Amino acid sequence: MVETTFTAGNLTTYLAIGAFLFGLGTIGFLTRRNLIIMFLSAELMLQGVGLTFVAFGRFHGNFNGQIMTIMILTIAACEAAVALALVVQLFNRANSLDVSKWQSIREPGLPPEVEDVTEAEPLLAGPGAESYPHLTPAGIEPEISVIASGQRAQ
Repeated sequence: MVETTFTAGNLTTYLAIGAFLFGLGTIGFLTRRNLIIMFLSAELMLQGVGLTFVAFGRFHGNFNGQIMTIMILTIAACEAAVALALVVQLFNRANSLDVSKWQSIREPGLPPEVEDVTEAEPLLAGPGAESYPHLTPAGIEPEISVIASGQRAQ
């Protein structure tokens, strides 16, 4: 039986991957304005931290890292439930997932944050209903019988 040891080189590899996940999540959280992408980026940061905890726990030969990772997964599940409720409620109010459009939930008395719109590209109008193709009718429209229409026969 081959005994496998968790060396410092293995620890360095796991820490590098954990740091990469955390950095990727941080970049995604800071650069995106879509709330769902922001929550996914926060989850990615939590997974990077969890991987780091597991690696340190394995390196030191105890289960403390695994226990912390289970706690992180529990917190992430709770965060996902709250995030889903928040996204649904705020989408119903603003009809958008853009975070900058949700100024109505700010604390009273704070000025609204307005971004510089000169950097944004204008949205091009998409094709409307008038440009959709029209299909020809397929066959003869059937007659509705008295029984099928739900009316009583007299």
